Amino acid sequence: MYDCIIVGAGPAGGSAAYHLAKQGRSVLILEKASLPRYKPCGGGVSPAIAQWFDFDFSPAISVKVDSLRFTWKLEDPVEAKIGIKEPVWMVRRDVFDHFLVQQAQKQGAELRDNTEVTGIEFKNDHWQVNTANGQVTGRYLIAADGVKGPMAKWLGFKNRKRRLAGALEAEIPANVENKSTIHFEFGLVKNGYIWNFPKADGYSLGVGTFIGGEPQDFKKILDEYAKYFNVDIKTSQQYGHPLCIWDGNQKLHTQNAVLAGEAACVVDPFTAEGIRPSIFSGVLAAQFINEALSGDINALENYTEAMNEQWGSEMAWAQKLAGAFYRFPGIGYKVGVKRPSGAQTMGKILCGELRYGDVAGRALKRLIPGFGG
Repeated sequence: MYDCIIVGAGPAGGSAAYHLAKQGRSVLILEKASLPRYKPCGGGVSPAIAQWFDFDFSPAISVKVDSLRFTWKLEDPVEAKIGIKEPVWMVRRDVFDHFLVQQAQKQGAELRDNTEVTGIEFKNDHWQVNTANGQVTGRYLIAADGVKGPMAKWLGFKNRKRRLAGALEAEIPANVENKSTIHFEFGLVKNGYIWNFPKADGYSLGVGTFIGGEPQDFKKILDEYAKYFNVDIKTSQQYGHPLCIWDGNQKLHTQNAVLAGEAACVVDPFTAEGIRPSIFSGVLAAQFINEALSGDINALENYTEAMNEQWGSEMAWAQKLAGAFYRFPGIGYKVGVKRPSGAQTMGKILCGELRYGDVAGRALKRLIPGFGG
């Protein structure tokens, strides 16, 4: 029997596995795909995650970005150097996720990829996990199987708050001349933005909406945006997928199990950043499951509280900003992005050097007076 079985080998699962295995716990990661596997994602990672690990992420980073470029309907550009100690990391998720899992394996975690979980049962004091390749048992479970995974439902989280956002992404091979700049476009899509994240050998282009609204033709919008960079998205595979964004504090634990990553609805409602919050949830899940294994009967409840206090309080500000900015993006662009320090502030939030709580109050005061006009 394992101390902990982790379902899902994304950033949350890999991080939890690393930290639990490092504490000497027996860990099994179950992943339905074969690693490395493609995952649609812009692939922007805040360098702040390095503080939670004791190894070098360099092998998993494609390029580093220290500049941002914003446009409104492809015009009125704003460019800014972020002015940070460590630039934003651009990663390919097949490489990055596998790298994290490999670090966990070096600490003793076991990986069974190409192994789909088909059901779970709680047996007195442990979980029986049924897979396509047989049964395994573990004292604790971490459900890190993403926005579309079945684990949350199987664990009884049926009526929870889930706010789903939509995104369409394409990976386009290209000769990238400027690998140090991220591009954001705010005017061509309603209730969200379009992005272009450079990689060593191409672009990750995507469009997403984060606060609902009328359906939009994402393919047409992304096609128009791609032409701006002289690339054709029709030459590449496009992937539509949901994002499970934070929509208020909620319970993330149940009997001997916790939710982590997008299964826990942790995505930033303003920027749609998902990798850092997923890793953060995995690190915390490992900490509190380790405490539970040591006999703390309140440990899993403490995990829920820690996530709600440490991540949820930030996301409450992000949600307020998203509501103000995306409903009136023209005003937001004018009084937020075009403000001399606006682009730099955005960069520092992406890097984890600034918290929303540090700036949201002032930003909302600038945004909201314009709404009355």
